[in-house]
Amino acid sequence: MSTPKTQTEWKLTALAEAVGISPRTVRYYVQRGLLPAPPFKGPDTVYGEEHLVRLKAIRVLQARFLPLDAIQAELLRLSPEELRRLSEAQVLPMPVPEVLPRRPVKIPGKDPTVEVARYQRWLLAPGLELHVSEQAEVKVRALAERVRALIQESESQEGKQS
Repeated sequence: MSTPKTQTEWKLTALAEAVGISPRTVRYYVQRGLLPAPPFKGPDTVYGEEHLVRLKAIRVLQARFLPLDAIQAELLRLSPEELRRLSEAQVLPMPVPEVLPRRPVKIPGKDPTVEVARYQRWLLAPGLELHVSEQAEVKVRALAERVRALIQESESQEGKQS
């Protein structure tokens, strides 16, 4: 009985489809330095296993709302084994935030119907909540998501040690 042969090389379109992005995005990541350039062979150019692993790791980090500059720094910091583990991590869906209702608030000397900003409430762990304003900047939202991801990583590591 023979074992199935695993694919180790991909054309640009096949690589992009395997990760769920466009070929244009792959080219952009090469241009930005997130991916190494493949050996150019014209129409026979192929991408290798390293490209697939890095693209999957990028997708995991994007799911954590990291900007591309932070992703690039993270990719440089990780060893090949850490990169592979990251690429195999399950991209967890965002928690469905609970939107707290708007309530009119009376502020002395101001319009009596000023509304309170809306917040999303994330339950991070039992007894730990994070409230993020809908008006928060992208960097603040990315920070909040990173906190959530760190807690999930910590919980998954505790589960593996048990």
